[in-house]
Amino acid sequence: QVQLVESGGGLVQAGGSLRLSCAASGRTFSRYAMGWFRQAPGKEREFVAAITWSTYYADSVKGRFTISRDNAKNTVYLQMNSLKPEDTAVYYCAATYNIVRISTTDDYDYWGQGTQVTVSS
Repeated sequence: QVQLVESGGGLVQAGGSLRLSCAASGRTFSRYAMGWFRQAPGKEREFVAAITWSTYYADSVKGRFTISRDNAKNTVYLQMNSLKPEDTAVYYCAATYNIVRISTTDDYDYWGQGTQVTVSS
């Protein structure tokens, strides 16, 4: 069982930056693929980024967002730069042992509670 707790969300102006963190419980954190998803009001939850031995990004955030992990701290990060109003959403951290399929919500076994990111224009 893995518990995930996100932090770092907030209100920022367009063009600004935020860094999200996701702290995970458990002693096998390094074995998990970690992902970030987001869900805007009235929309489905969508893939943002994932990290295994490599990193993967949605086209909408490529070049602006960076996912990273610190296995010693059981933490995964999402650095978000050049934020746009359309990035406004609740951002969720997720974990899975499956390192092959990592880009859909069905691929993940564990989820955090989410953190709100609001980008004002």
